[in-house]
Amino acid sequence: MNKSFYLIVFILTVLFSCNPNGNRTEILGDRIIPKNLDFGHRFNDEGAEDDFDNAKTLNLVSWNIQHLGRTKTPETLSEIANILRDFDIVAIQEVVAKDPAGAQAVAMIADELNRMGFKWDYQISDPTKSPSVYISERYAFLWKTSRVSMIHRAYLDKELEDFCYREPFIASFKVKGNKEPFYVVNYHSRKYNDRPEEEIIHFLDYPQRLNSQRILIAGDFNLSEKHAVWEPFYRRGFKNAIKNERTTLKMKCENGDYLSHPIDNIYITSGITKVKANSLDFVKHCDNLEKARSISDHLPIYIEFRIEDGNESRSR
Repeated sequence: MNKSFYLIVFILTVLFSCNPNGNRTEILGDRIIPKNLDFGHRFNDEGAEDDFDNAKTLNLVSWNIQHLGRTKTPETLSEIANILRDFDIVAIQEVVAKDPAGAQAVAMIADELNRMGFKWDYQISDPTKSPSVYISERYAFLWKTSRVSMIHRAYLDKELEDFCYREPFIASFKVKGNKEPFYVVNYHSRKYNDRPEEEIIHFLDYPQRLNSQRILIAGDFNLSEKHAVWEPFYRRGFKNAIKNERTTLKMKCENGDYLSHPIDNIYITSGITKVKANSLDFVKHCDNLEKARSISDHLPIYIEFRIEDGNESRSR
């Protein structure tokens, strides 16, 4: 056997052993983060969309990024951007409001995303009108401008200021070639022992208030999709995107288990059809738990969805 033969064998072995699934990955610390999630559309290296009917589906990720502000290092913000890069719309909760560092962290994430082959835009909410400055937070939306456009500036829901510790942040988006908007309601509830259901029940009126059945309500609800508060929603055609998925991280790993409560979700009205949805586990195993918690104590959750015809999605 000559040296060329052994060199070829070595190269092939490295290629297939390092990435057996053929997915593009990047190692971040001790973790391997998938860089090309399969959401039904593809892009070439220049960021242009391939010849694929990608107008059919979009994908949205929602993430409570714990204390998003000055506690996050530039390296951590880069890791967050890497996790978010393959989605079309990002809804973030728990952006620090008491100083400018929260808004600055969102801007840095957007800057990182803009270095990754696509143009992104973003909007950050004002601080919520909360009972205490220690409860008040900001929300953020980020989106790929090649996929969707924001119709007008997103806004905090003033009608719910008196009912919610942190009133939701509402955005209307439009897909190119589609005249009718769809809405994303970004929300972080009060704590579980403060009865978040007393806030959530008011969301039942969103189809009438927004005059639309194309609504996604995304965020941290501090209760699961099985709670009784959701029963009237389900009777009116709302659906939960995620079922029985624990989305928060424990302080310590117990017998290989680092997940805790199933409280993050996305609720959709009849004009939105789920293709698939799940949490995105960036922890992978117990050895990574401490480092993962430096990013957040929640997993991101996502939905790939299709927008139904406008005649079907109009509120009646």
